[in-house]
Amino acid sequence: MAYFGPSLFRGVDLHPRNNNFLHHTSEISVDQLIVRRGQPFKLTLNVTQPFDPKLHPLLFTAKTGSIPTEKQGTLSLFGVQDVVTRSPSAKGVWRADLLKDSSPHTVVLNLTPPAVTPVGEWILAVKLGGEEKLLGKLVVLYNSWCPDDWVYLKDEKEINEYVLNEQGVIFKGSNNYISSMDWDFGQFEDNMVKICLRILDLNLKHGKDPADDVSARCNPIYVSRVVSAMINSVDDRGVLVGNWSSSYSGGTNPTKWSGSYPILQKWYNHGSKPVKYGQCWVFAGVMCSVMRLLGIPCRVVTNFQSAHDTNGNLTIDEYHADNGVILNTSNESVWNFHVWTEAWMRRPDLANNGTYDGWQVLDPTPQEESNGVYCCGPSPVKAILNGGTNQKYDTPFVFAEVNADCVAWLVKADNSKVKISTDTRRVGQYISTKSVGSRRRNDVTDSYKHREGSEKERAVFKYAKTKDYSKVDDDEELGMVGVMENDEEDDQTEDNVNVEETEGDQSEEEEDDESGEEDDKEAGNGTTGSTDAVTMHFEEVTPPRNGKDVRLRLVLRSESRSIRSLSVNISVQAMRYNGVPTVNIQTVVKDKILLPRRVLIIPIRVPFLAYHKAMVDCFSLKVSALVMDKERPNTAYLAEDNVVLIDPPISLTVSRNVKAGHRKRAEVTFLNPTNNETLCNCTLTISGSGLMRDEVVFRMPDLKPKNRIRVMFSFVPYKSGKRTLVADFDCSTFRDIKASRIINVQP
Repeated sequence: MAYFGPSLFRGVDLHPRNNNFLHHTSEISVDQLIVRRGQPFKLTLNVTQPFDPKLHPLLFTAKTGSIPTEKQGTLSLFGVQDVVTRSPSAKGVWRADLLKDSSPHTVVLNLTPPAVTPVGEWILAVKLGGEEKLLGKLVVLYNSWCPDDWVYLKDEKEINEYVLNEQGVIFKGSNNYISSMDWDFGQFEDNMVKICLRILDLNLKHGKDPADDVSARCNPIYVSRVVSAMINSVDDRGVLVGNWSSSYSGGTNPTKWSGSYPILQKWYNHGSKPVKYGQCWVFAGVMCSVMRLLGIPCRVVTNFQSAHDTNGNLTIDEYHADNGVILNTSNESVWNFHVWTEAWMRRPDLANNGTYDGWQVLDPTPQEESNGVYCCGPSPVKAILNGGTNQKYDTPFVFAEVNADCVAWLVKADNSKVKISTDTRRVGQYISTKSVGSRRRNDVTDSYKHREGSEKERAVFKYAKTKDYSKVDDDEELGMVGVMENDEEDDQTEDNVNVEETEGDQSEEEEDDESGEEDDKEAGNGTTGSTDAVTMHFEEVTPPRNGKDVRLRLVLRSESRSIRSLSVNISVQAMRYNGVPTVNIQTVVKDKILLPRRVLIIPIRVPFLAYHKAMVDCFSLKVSALVMDKERPNTAYLAEDNVVLIDPPISLTVSRNVKAGHRKRAEVTFLNPTNNETLCNCTLTISGSGLMRDEVVFRMPDLKPKNRIRVMFSFVPYKSGKRTLVADFDCSTFRDIKASRIINVQP
């Protein structure tokens, strides 16, 4: 046996800076080796004796988890030469290749973890001539650049957006008031690798069978489902506690958050104690950060008018009292908006021909259990499009979110119920996500559902409900359709609602115009359309700005040839964004006569003094008009409008030429827009990953009506590239008014 001396190894170089650059992980670290599976990385060994693989091969061991085995792909034995005796059932075997620039004392190799390697932390060791040396630890992530990886994306621009981009936009509001907010994903911030791996290690499945759980991390389908469960804390030591009440004591109001990293960092630093509090956009934003760090392409998606169907019948029942007020008597609701995530991956578990590959819905917001755990997905968007509710996971629930019918009921004084209307178009509006490479809104509704009201859309709905193939066109097989991407008067009174009536006596041409306008708004306002019906809708008089009176008008018209004697019940309620009413601001009942083929206009004013206290912790004003036909006791008509108040303006300015490591100044200004409301408990929070290590909070004096506040501050960017600076103003009257600026930080 040859003698190699006391030690054969002089040193090892894992080349973390160069390897990480080639593996698109240098934004995470340049000191810790982080590679992507299916792609080689360079390793240099310095040895004291001339290396000859034919005489003394290098034998490598790579292992992950506490119980590594070859059979489960968590232990790999390989070498140069590859004369390793391995188990016949070994899977996920790594490869080592000797490079030409090696010399007798310097061994340069490429090591390649296969495209099915479980993601996570691996330990790498080498053995030469009977001596074994620990080379170190490395982290393996999914690889969207690798065609053999299930998360492969062809388009480099899409990879840059859905894996590498730390700056996002989340859309909120309602289908009539779509607004955007910047969200700082911060997936490459300090400790994010440790944070995300701890999330995986604390999931319930790991506790039950750690070996099987670590092995299953080769599969993005499995991992995405684990992450969906771990972002909420209902079943486990997950990241966020959900709260949809008006009290956020002991935690943070969900509207305060502007990014994922402060939440994840707090969870990690406090012993994995769930962070209080989150709502849907917070859950989705945090999940997107974790998925992108792991290497799974992910984006945040908003569904406006989103149904929460608890009994799976694809119908949402909404009950109204005879004064028009929505009764909080059902555990089903239609949310103004709901936010989830989509992840890109193959689905060979569903079909071998790629039918269900592509975007998959994942929803970490805890709404309903899935196999006994509060998680949702991955559900193929292609299956949702074509009513494939038999496909896993949770496709029936997601299908209902974008397709359920809404039935409005009148609850009479004797508790009997009368159906007012069925709206098949209300749910699933303007499904939106950030566009690739820009802040613009990308409407992806066509990838979830066929054109609203079309024969195909109705056929798919019936198929999803009945599984009757005969109701679907023969020329298009289900599940095989591709995805398509693509200043106002300020008078204020103590009255809650002022109602005045005017009757319009219009010409035939004007009447036709008015009718056309009603047709345009029919889907959004719940109008009915029979020739004997009363049609009605709401119109804005002025944009609804928080701090000002809200002005609307209700427009009614009858196509009947007879005079209609009506009881008009108008109610205004404060609503949470998940469709739950909280405060009845006011109701007004008026008896009116509607003349044949004439228009009746009822102006509505909701003073700021009437709504502002209720709206501090609510999202929208639900304005409802329930019209009863006095001559037909069981005939009622309903129109609704979700009024989302526009925040008062706030400005954030930053001087140009921002460089990493150089101090920069910025300024925030805000004007109290009210006439007689002093703003108390005012704070200004400044944040931005790559720009500020921690949030900075300024506490400010009370702000009198029509007075302006100006705050100057400075920051020192610590990372280059595009970064988002966010200013959040909060007070007793206005919650979390945000301003943001995208800053291109030069190196």
